[in-house]
Amino acid sequence: MMSWLTDMWNRFYDTMIVDDRYLQIFWGLGNTLLITVCAILMGTVIGTIIAMIKAKVFNPRNIVLKAIVKILDVVGSVYLTIIRGTPMILQLMIMYYVILTNITNGVTVACIAFGINSGAYVAEVIRTGILSVDKGQMEAGRSLGLTQTTTMFKIIFPQALKNVLPALGNEFIALLKETSVAGYIGIHDLTKGSDIIRTTTYESFIPLISAGLVYLVLVVGLTSLLGCLERRLRKSDIR
Repeated sequence: MMSWLTDMWNRFYDTMIVDDRYLQIFWGLGNTLLITVCAILMGTVIGTIIAMIKAKVFNPRNIVLKAIVKILDVVGSVYLTIIRGTPMILQLMIMYYVILTNITNGVTVACIAFGINSGAYVAEVIRTGILSVDKGQMEAGRSLGLTQTTTMFKIIFPQALKNVLPALGNEFIALLKETSVAGYIGIHDLTKGSDIIRTTTYESFIPLISAGLVYLVLVVGLTSLLGCLERRLRKSDIR
């Protein structure tokens, strides 16, 4: 047993510690977190707007505004179909090699690509949450003199968020893991960092397992935070 541990430590030292190769993991982790956070923010904004349009939240009386909402509804449907019907890695490569060719910073392109992709899935999650709230809530808010927009943001949307929080959390976790394909456009992410160590040392086990453990810690941490938030929301319901 001791000899096995000693052998593993020596392999770890030669692979990760010599020449500070472990820094490849840390540099990659930084880009992975940056892409994930930016994509979550962008995806949440896009998804919320699309969800509110698809859920028929906006019902203007003005003919021009009604036509605009109708056009946006069609555009949203096309957007959801394309994004959800094509692989993430293909969207990333199209964004980098075809659409955003003038942007040389791969991290920026990845943030945009992952944000657009995440927005499609967030939109469906939030739309489902909005539709899950009883229609009487909107009628009650309007009967109290609140505008449709105020009723949506102060009554409907908070209830919808509680309903979809687990699904929304799963989407963010999936997004974190999906960023592992960012290396296809030359980004030094967490997975790419482990691959650099692997090609340098010809040792596969240590760097790949190290990267996997980092992903696991991030996912477990995010899952715990979401669990705490869900418990707090349940307590507020009981009160």
